[in-house]
Amino acid sequence: TLGEGMGTRPRTIKLLILMLPVFYFPPTPSSLEWMMHLLLDVVRDNRSPSPLVHLAFKFLYIITKVRGYKIFLRLFPHEVADLQPVLDMFADQNPKDYETWETRYMLLLWLSMTCLIPFDLARLDGNILSEEGRTRMPIMDRILKVAKSYLVVSDKSRDAAAVLVSRFITRPDVKQKRMADFLDWALSTLSKSSFQTMEGTIVMDGMLQALAQLFKHGKRDDCLPYASTVLECLDNCKLSESNQTLLRKLGVKLVQRLGLTFLKPKVAKWRYQRGCRSLAANLQFSAQVPVAQNLVAAAVTAAADEEEYDIPGEVENVIEQLLIGLKDKDTIVRWSAAKGIGRITGRLPKELADDVVGSLLDCFSFQETDNSWHGGCLALAELGRRGLLLPSRIADVVPVILKALTYDEKRGACSVGSNVRDAACYVCWAFARAYDPLELKPFVNQISSALVIAAVFDRDINCRRAASAAFQENVGRQGTFPHGIDILTASDYFAVGNRVNCFLNISVYIASFPEYTQSMIDHLVNMKINHWDGVIRELSTKALHNLTPQVPEYMTNVVLPRLLPLSVGTDLHTRHGAILACAEITHALYKLAAENNRSVTNYFNEKSLEGLKQIHQEVYYVTKIILNIFSTIPDGWQWLINDSLRSLPLVSSTARQQIKEAAVSALAALCNEYYINEQREANPQYISELQNTEEMIRCGFSLALGALPRFLLKGKLQQVLEGLKKVICISHKDVSFAESRRDGLKATAKVCQTVGVKRDGPQDEFVCKDNVIQIYMMLLNGMSDYTTDSRGDVGAWVREAAMTSLMEVTLLLVQNEPELLDANICKQIMCCVAQQSAEKIDRFRAHAGSVFLALLNFDNPPIPYIPHREELERIFPRSEAVTLNWNAPSQAFPRITQLLGLPTYQYYVLLGLTVSVGGLTETTVRYSAQSLFDYMKKIQNNLDAMNNFCETLLRVFEDNLLNDRVSVPLLKMLDQMLANGCFDIFTTEENHPFSLKLLTLCKEEIKKSKDIQKLRSSIAVFCGMIQFQGDMREKVLFQLLLLLCHPFPVIRKTTASQVYEMLITYSDIVDPDILDVVMTVLSDTNWDAELPVVREKRNYLCDLMKVPKPQLVSKVECGVFAVEFS
Repeated sequence: TLGEGMGTRPRTIKLLILMLPVFYFPPTPSSLEWMMHLLLDVVRDNRSPSPLVHLAFKFLYIITKVRGYKIFLRLFPHEVADLQPVLDMFADQNPKDYETWETRYMLLLWLSMTCLIPFDLARLDGNILSEEGRTRMPIMDRILKVAKSYLVVSDKSRDAAAVLVSRFITRPDVKQKRMADFLDWALSTLSKSSFQTMEGTIVMDGMLQALAQLFKHGKRDDCLPYASTVLECLDNCKLSESNQTLLRKLGVKLVQRLGLTFLKPKVAKWRYQRGCRSLAANLQFSAQVPVAQNLVAAAVTAAADEEEYDIPGEVENVIEQLLIGLKDKDTIVRWSAAKGIGRITGRLPKELADDVVGSLLDCFSFQETDNSWHGGCLALAELGRRGLLLPSRIADVVPVILKALTYDEKRGACSVGSNVRDAACYVCWAFARAYDPLELKPFVNQISSALVIAAVFDRDINCRRAASAAFQENVGRQGTFPHGIDILTASDYFAVGNRVNCFLNISVYIASFPEYTQSMIDHLVNMKINHWDGVIRELSTKALHNLTPQVPEYMTNVVLPRLLPLSVGTDLHTRHGAILACAEITHALYKLAAENNRSVTNYFNEKSLEGLKQIHQEVYYVTKIILNIFSTIPDGWQWLINDSLRSLPLVSSTARQQIKEAAVSALAALCNEYYINEQREANPQYISELQNTEEMIRCGFSLALGALPRFLLKGKLQQVLEGLKKVICISHKDVSFAESRRDGLKATAKVCQTVGVKRDGPQDEFVCKDNVIQIYMMLLNGMSDYTTDSRGDVGAWVREAAMTSLMEVTLLLVQNEPELLDANICKQIMCCVAQQSAEKIDRFRAHAGSVFLALLNFDNPPIPYIPHREELERIFPRSEAVTLNWNAPSQAFPRITQLLGLPTYQYYVLLGLTVSVGGLTETTVRYSAQSLFDYMKKIQNNLDAMNNFCETLLRVFEDNLLNDRVSVPLLKMLDQMLANGCFDIFTTEENHPFSLKLLTLCKEEIKKSKDIQKLRSSIAVFCGMIQFQGDMREKVLFQLLLLLCHPFPVIRKTTASQVYEMLITYSDIVDPDILDVVMTVLSDTNWDAELPVVREKRNYLCDLMKVPKPQLVSKVECGVFAVEFS
C-alpha cells in the first residue's frame, strides 16, 4: 500500500523485496552498510517521488530501531558535499505531518553526523548574497534553527534534535559564537514551560534532552561556566513534583551530568581494585592469599598519594537530588539516579565518598517505601561494580542486602517488593565480580544461604532466576560457596522456573547439605507460612513436610513450639499457615516413626502434644493433622469434622472444595485410627443431613458416608443407599442441586467398594442380588441429568460422576460376582456411555470415551453381555486405545459414528450426535456433521439400512418433542442432512411415510412456539423438505406461506428469504410462467409491514402457486393467526 500512486511502482516493489529480510532477521554489521547505501541512493535520486523517499526513510528508521541509532549513526555519509543537500531536504518537510515523522527523524540524525565536518562552517557560506540580492542565512544559523524548531515537536524527531544539538553546539567554531545564546534560549524556554499542560511537557522534554546531551558530550571547561545557572534553573522547575515519568528521569540525568561537570574528570585512586580475575585462580582459594595482600598494600599506597582538591558547594545539592531520585516511584528514574550516584562518587575524595555510602544506607530503613529500597540496591550495585564500595563497608552493607533479599511488604490483598528482591540479587551478582574472595569470606555462609532461599522459595519467577544467576556468579568468581557446583547444577535458570518443583524437590536436595538446612526451615517458618498468597502457604508447609526427615529433632524441639502459638493467633493467614505446617510436620514425623518402627510419641514432648490436642478447640480448619494425634480426643476431632461439613455453605467457593476433601479424608483416617475396636455404627445424623436444604451440606455428608470404613456401614447399607438415592434423584425443589447429586453418585460407588460384593449376602451388609438392581438404577438415573443454570450445563458434572461410578461398580462386580450382572444392565451402561461419547462438550466426551474403552477392553475377567463386542473391538482396536484422542473432534466422531451401524447403539449414538451436529462450536459441528454424512453415503443404496436409520431418527424426534435441548439441534441437523442429499433415496417416491411423519413432527414442534431460533431452523427444514414428491410439496408450501404471516417480523423476513432461495434451487416447484412474479413479490415486499398488508401479499402468492389460503380463525397464545384447512 505504501507504493500506491507513486508512478514508480516497479522500484517500490523492488525496494520492498530487498528490505523484506529486515523484518525477519536483525541486520548484521556487514549488511548494514549496503542497506544504508541502497536506501540513500533512493533518497538522493532527484527522480524519486516523495512517497518513495518517505518509504526509504521508514526502512532506515526500522533498521535504526533494531540496531540502535548510535551504531547506525557512524554509517551515514558525512562528506562536505552532503551537508547542503541534507539541509535543503528540511525545506520540503512539514513538522505537522504525523505520517512522515520517520523522514524527519532520520534527516536530523544524518545532519548530526554531517555537521561534524572538520572545517569552519563559515567557509561553506561563500557569498552569502543570493542571486536576487537578498542575504542568505549562514549554514550555522540554518542548522541551529532546524535544531530549535524540532526540539519542540511532539514526535520522535525531538530525540534526534537533541542529538543534533549535542554534536553541533560542541563544535569549536559554534561553541564560541552560539553556545551561550542557545543555553539562554533553552533555559528561558524551560522556565516558561509548565509540566501541567501537554504542550509544556513536550517543550520541557526537548529542552531537558538537549541540555543533558550537551553536558554529556561537551568539554568540561566549555560547560563549567554555565553549570551553576542550569542547576539553579532546574531547581526552580521542581521536576520532582511532576507526574511525567520521562521529565523526572531527564531531570535526574541532567543533574548527574551537571555534577560531573562540577568535578574534575579523574579516576579515584582510593577505589578498590580486585586485580586478578582468573576463574581457575578463584577455584583454588589458597592461591589468592598473596594476591590479596598485594592489593591491600597497593590500596594503602594509593591512599597516601591521593590529591586533595576543593569540592564545589553545588555537588552537595546534586547528590541530594540524586538520593531523592533513588526514592522515585518509577524504576527508570531510580536507575538513572543510581548510575549518577556511581559516576559522581567515583570523582569524590575517599571521605566524601564514604559519606555518600552512609547516606545511601539510610534508604534501607523500614520506614522507607519499597521504592527507596529498590533504588538503594541499584546504587549499591553500581558502587560495588565500580570499586567505590570499600571492603571496610561490606560489614554494613551485607546485613542490608540480606534483608532486601527477603523484602516483602503487604499492600491490601497482595504485596510489593519483588523488584527489591531482584535488585538485591543484582547487588550480590555485582559483589561477586568486584571483590576478592578473602574480602567476602566472613559473609559467605550468610550470602549463600540467602541466595539459595531466594532461588528456591521466592514467589516470583524473575526473582528466583535472578538469585540463581547471582549464585552462579558467586560460585564462579568467588569459589567459596559451600557445595556451589552441586547446588548450581540442581537449581539452574531453567530448573527454578517451576515453582512447585523448587519448593518440593530442589529444596529437599539443597537441604541435604547441612550448611543450608536450618536457614531454609527458619525462612519458611518466619516468612512463608504467613504469606498473603494461599498457594505459597500451602507449598511452604509441604516443603516443611519434605524437610522434616532431614532434621526431625529440630522440627520437634524448635519449629513446633514456635508454630503452636501461631496456630491460635489473630492473623488469619498466619493461623492458616501455622495449622497446615503443624499438620504437615506431624504427618512427616508419623511416617518417619512408622519407617523406623518407633512410636510417634518419641518425637514429641508433653508441651507439644498438649498444643496439638488443643488446636481443634480454637480453629475450624483441619487437614491431615488428625492422622497423628495420640490419645483420647476422637470426640473433639469428630466434632470439628462435623462442624466443618456443616459450615461449608459459609465458606468461599474457592476454598470449599479443599475443605470438603480435607474433612472427608480426615474422617476416614479418624475412623480407621480410633473406631475400629469400638462397637460403632454409621452416625444417623449423617444420613439425616442428606436431606438438608443447603446443597453444600448434602455434598459434604454424602462424601463423608462414602469415606466411612466397612465396620461402620455394617447393618446400615440399605439405609445409607436409600439416603443417597434421595440425594441423587431430581425433585422439583432441588433441581439445581447438581453438585450434591454428583457427590451422591461418587459416594454410592465408594460405599459399594467399601462393603464389597456377596451374591447371597444380606442386603444391609453387602452388594448382593437383592440390591444390585437398585444401585444400578440410581447410577443410570444420573446419566440423564441435563440440568442447566447460569453456570451452564451443570448436569455434565453429574453425568461424569455417573459414568465413573458405573465403571467402578461394574468392575467390582465382574471381579467378584460376575453372575450379578445381567444383559439388560450391561446394555444400558454401554448405550448410555456411547451416547455421552457422541456429545458436544470435549472434556465430558473424552471422559465417556475413556470409560467406554475401559469397559470394553477389561479382561480380568471380561465384562459379559457387551452388545456387538466383536464389531466394537474392530472399530476400537486395543492398539489404538491409548493414542485415540477423544478430546479432538477430528478423531472422536469418525469412530463413534460407526456405531450407527449397530442396531443396539444406533438410537443412543444418534441422540448424542444430534446435539453435536446441531451445536454451536465450529470444530465440533464440522467433524460430527462430516462423519454423519460419510456414514449416510455408505448406506445410501441400502434401503433396509436407510429405513432403520430414518425410523430411529423419527423416534429420537418423537421422544424429545418440545425438549429444546434436543429438538432445536435436531432441526439444525435435519437442515444439513436435507441440504447434503442424505434422503435422496426417498425423494423419488411420492408421499413417503418418512417425509409425512417428519412434517407432522416439525409442525408439532413449532406449534405455539415463540423461540426465534427454533422457528428459523424449522423454516430451513421445511425448505429442504420441498424436494420430496407428491402432496408433500403442497403441505410444505402451505406451512411456509403460513409462516409468511407469522406475528414476528424477523420470522416473516427469514421465511421470505429462504423461500426465495428455495425457488432458485428447485425451479420445478412452480410454473415457470409465474416464477418471476413469485420471486418479485418475495423480494420486493416489505415483510416488516403490518400484518393486514403482509397477509394480502401472502394470499396473492397462494393464488399464484395454487396453494390453499390459510384461514384466520382466532388469536391463540403464541400469536399464530391461521390454521390449515381440514
